[in-house]
Amino acid sequence: MKKHHYQTKIIWTGNEGKGTKNYSAYNRNHSISAKGKYGEILSSSDPTFNGDRSRFNPEELFLSSISSCHMLWYLHLCSTHKITVIDYVDNASGTMEESESGSGQFTEVTLNPIVTILEDHLVEKAKELHKKANQICFIANSVNFKIGHLGEIKVEV
Repeated sequence: MKKHHYQTKIIWTGNEGKGTKNYSAYNRNHSISAKGKYGEILSSSDPTFNGDRSRFNPEELFLSSISSCHMLWYLHLCSTHKITVIDYVDNASGTMEESESGSGQFTEVTLNPIVTILEDHLVEKAKELHKKANQICFIANSVNFKIGHLGEIKVEV
């Protein structure tokens, strides 16, 4: 079995002079980067947890990773099945439930891809490939909840 290894770097930038002396003494801002990548992702916690709403939070990044992995597998499958995708937009949504202890977990994610293809005779096959993409997506295989799909296929005329 092949193994793939990944590394990222997280730098907390939220020390406002008192460190984590108390819950409101620090902000949650941080940056995410990886060696050899251009730029960084400016992140924070969800505003519910004193985060900066102008930065990505871990929950949004988690949801985005599911959506991105699905899209990349879907595009691959379309290319191998001779379906020409010319546009792909996904407005993914997810629900996280917070427990009384403050911990939480995602309980559902729904992908809502709108895909435009060129071949009108392959619309049904294009719809089917979403199921296959979900079955082989690395991220979908790593979560403990079902990922729903409400996809739409359009044909460029």
